[in-house]
Amino acid sequence: MDFGFAQEDQEFRDEARVWLAENVKGATDRRSWERTLGAAGWIGLGWPAAGYGNRTGTLTQQVAWAEEYARSAAPARSGHIGENLLAPTLLLHGTDAQKSRFLPPIAAGEELWCQGYSEPGAGSDLAGIRTTAVREPDGRIHRVTGQKVWTSLAREADWCFVLARTEPGSKRHHGLSFLLVPMDQPGRIEVRPIRQMTGTSDFNEVFFDGAHAEHVVGGEGDGWRVAMSLLGFERGVSTLAQQIGFAEELRTVVRTAVETGAAGDPVVRERLVRQWAELRTMRWNALRTLGGSGGPGAPSVAKLLWAGWHQRLGELAVLVRGAAASAGPADWSVSSPYELDAAQHLFLFSRADTIYGGSDQVQRTIIAERVLGLPREPKGAV
Repeated sequence: MDFGFAQEDQEFRDEARVWLAENVKGATDRRSWERTLGAAGWIGLGWPAAGYGNRTGTLTQQVAWAEEYARSAAPARSGHIGENLLAPTLLLHGTDAQKSRFLPPIAAGEELWCQGYSEPGAGSDLAGIRTTAVREPDGRIHRVTGQKVWTSLAREADWCFVLARTEPGSKRHHGLSFLLVPMDQPGRIEVRPIRQMTGTSDFNEVFFDGAHAEHVVGGEGDGWRVAMSLLGFERGVSTLAQQIGFAEELRTVVRTAVETGAAGDPVVRERLVRQWAELRTMRWNALRTLGGSGGPGAPSVAKLLWAGWHQRLGELAVLVRGAAASAGPADWSVSSPYELDAAQHLFLFSRADTIYGGSDQVQRTIIAERVLGLPREPKGAV
């Protein structure tokens, strides 16, 4: 596509930069920050329709906002799952009643969402899910039973969109439904944090034991189509904002390499230059494919590019530190067995980049089948 910023885009960027500078310092916690964003209309810029308390922006204005947000050191978003995944899905597949009920609270930053897709044994192979949902005799409510895993923000979320099997005996992508489940159901929903090797718990297990769900998006049994639509919204403008953070991480690694003398090693220097060149390539590729112009394989190509790049950057971050990278910034204690500095956290957490959000193997399979037209990989019985 022919991508460029017009004068009105620059004015929009200037407005965003000034607003962020005036408000970021007053941010207290992530939930209150979402309300601050919502009150100013900054949530929902990418929605194709206004009228839910949001303002809308052109594609270039969305890019400008995302880049300025990343540069401002604003708090990490806790409402992005509702804004960027569920909302576009409701606008495409939801009823008018569902849009009226759920979009205004998302735009206001009042209701947070999490994603109930992956399960033990059904992570990358989403069609293998076993969570079930049974409709009650009154026909209004489904009772959801099963387990989801690797669920980001589950402890904070007010709602979860859940892919569940509603047709007994169905297999693979048949007989699934896309349900909206309130998380405040004591005794019926349990959230267990998953402690990672970084020492943090960004992901969770979620157990459903007869949890009620009144809303089905897209109709019962049509969950696979709805779920695939949602996955298509996972990439896009956010990739460009992500690269702003990547660039800052790379600058830190380069600065460390100079300070420690590691930049004097020609092999290290070559790797640093390659990281810089690949990051520029990723930016231009992201701009080229904005708006869906990159074809069906574009999201998978983007995921393969940034996941491997970020993982290699994590390896470089500790390499240029030398032996000092093996020691933590604080002494060991019972309450805090280990503490990581930024480089160590980058190295450990980036090990997961090629797994979550669809592993590298899955992305390559998608490209092989949907773009190159190669024979489909054998799956289980349909």
